[in-house]
Amino acid sequence: MKDYRFETECIHAGYKAESGQPQVLPIVQNTTYRYYNGEDVAKLFDLESADFMYSRLGSPTVSALEEKMAKLEGGTAGIATSAGQAANLITMLNICQCGDHIVSSSAIYGGTHNLFNVTLKKMGIETTFVDQDAPIEEIRKAFKPNTKALFAESLGNPALCVLDFEKFSTLAKEAGVPLVVDNTLASPYLCRPLEHGADIVTHSTTKWADGHATSVGGMVVEGGNFDWNKYADKFPGMVEPDESYHGLKFYEKFGNTAFCTKLRAQMLRDLGCTMSPMNAWLTFQGLDTLPLRMERHSENAYKLAKFLENHPKVDWVIYPGLEGNKHYELAKKYLPKGASGVLSFGVKGGRKAGEEFLENLELASIVVHVGDIRTSVLHPASTTHRQLSEEDQIKGGIRPELIRVSVGCESYEDIEADFAQALEKVK
Repeated sequence: MKDYRFETECIHAGYKAESGQPQVLPIVQNTTYRYYNGEDVAKLFDLESADFMYSRLGSPTVSALEEKMAKLEGGTAGIATSAGQAANLITMLNICQCGDHIVSSSAIYGGTHNLFNVTLKKMGIETTFVDQDAPIEEIRKAFKPNTKALFAESLGNPALCVLDFEKFSTLAKEAGVPLVVDNTLASPYLCRPLEHGADIVTHSTTKWADGHATSVGGMVVEGGNFDWNKYADKFPGMVEPDESYHGLKFYEKFGNTAFCTKLRAQMLRDLGCTMSPMNAWLTFQGLDTLPLRMERHSENAYKLAKFLENHPKVDWVIYPGLEGNKHYELAKKYLPKGASGVLSFGVKGGRKAGEEFLENLELASIVVHVGDIRTSVLHPASTTHRQLSEEDQIKGGIRPELIRVSVGCESYEDIEADFAQALEKVK
């Protein structure tokens, strides 16, 4: 299939019905695949064949989603996982081993912060968190000889800081490490990190990709441009013989899809964090309407941010699409089609007033989630980021009174009316 514009790819990439086949991608709800001679099966285990053998390692429905997401991000290959956390975990385990080091922005999702700061630490992988808005000279000091990856989010959750891709790409290239960017809050419709210097992109497809709060999932997309051979001493797993595959060298054999091939052959094989066919199918359908939804989410979020910015009971608003926002220029550069559907704000009166506001809402839901068609709210300091110390919360842009809003696709007038009446009741 030839290359089409993004909106068309959302509908057609990943699956094309042949004559007499289903027009819509089928769900292949299956665990294993039949063969008629042992040689064909042996080729699967030697990675000489890309056919399916066991659904922990791949299935037709999951494969279609992987192909679609890779196409939308402009990558060479994709690997679907059971959750966004699994995507970030296996990405780092595919790069790092015990004794290695990661540099990460501090303005990231609380669960990812805990993954790096607690779980990976138990595995002997240390992480240094940096202020992504700090001067490049200051961030450069965080790198060590054993640093193997630089990590950030294109749009921080929930601090909503826009990544300076040019700065982070420069740092990654200087250190000879891949730049890994979680693109969940922006989505590939609003931002394509691989076009701005990222080497690997991750997603929680649970959010905008699915878009309807039906399916937990994750995705890793490989850019195909990182030269693992150039830094062979840093990344032996990519370039040295793999004993579990009879001495196969992943980068030598698979080139610009080596990273994802290794993810499938080792991480899915050993950890089993595989996306189910049903969740892949639902996410695949969600991507059909991604452009339409992201336009509406961004439009509604901008209008609500303007409303809150001028409301007498609101202390502050953070939304990178607002002209007064400190990341406004970066948003124009890297998110030209919209600043996504998430904003944060603080009610005058602090945390207690914010809690009262939440209780007054009628249309918006209090849920531990962002990125679906329904407007939802949350208090991150006491929920998604409660495992972090107050100091780490502040470093990540999480003020005690911060309320995160995921603005849905309802009529904007109804959303504003709900927020207006809830604020009016705050004493």
